[in-house]
Amino acid sequence: MTRHGHPAVPARRDEGPRAGFLTLTKSWAAGIVVLLFTEYLQVTLVYDTLGAPAGLGSFGGRLLLIHLPNALCVALSVWAAARLHRPPFRYVTVRHLTAALAVPVAAQVLNMAVQWQSLAAEGLLMSHAVLALGCVAGWSADRLQEGD
Repeated sequence: MTRHGHPAVPARRDEGPRAGFLTLTKSWAAGIVVLLFTEYLQVTLVYDTLGAPAGLGSFGGRLLLIHLPNALCVALSVWAAARLHRPPFRYVTVRHLTAALAVPVAAQVLNMAVQWQSLAAEGLLMSHAVLALGCVAGWSADRLQEGD
């Protein structure tokens, strides 16, 4: 309550008691949009244009056409979510990691649950390596920009 008897209203809509959660959801929304958009581009441009079945027969072909583009998609998603996570919440490392990494980790868990019956050892190991590489790259890009 203010001294005039009116309820205290935050200066900004996202500065109230739920501001931390609202900031997280904005970051997650950005991560989801970027991940879906980049994965869509990957499927339509890379797979349909360059992904001839013969090219996917070798490990190098799969690395070039599937795994590295996936790592880029994850990195862009992490970077977008981390950049949208605003101060002062971004200065708490656990909250910032949650904001940045939740979307690609949740997507990985969902992908594993959906494709559990058809997973091969290479696919399982490489998808986890791609997730780790993309998360580290996206987090590093955010940290480098924070230093500016």
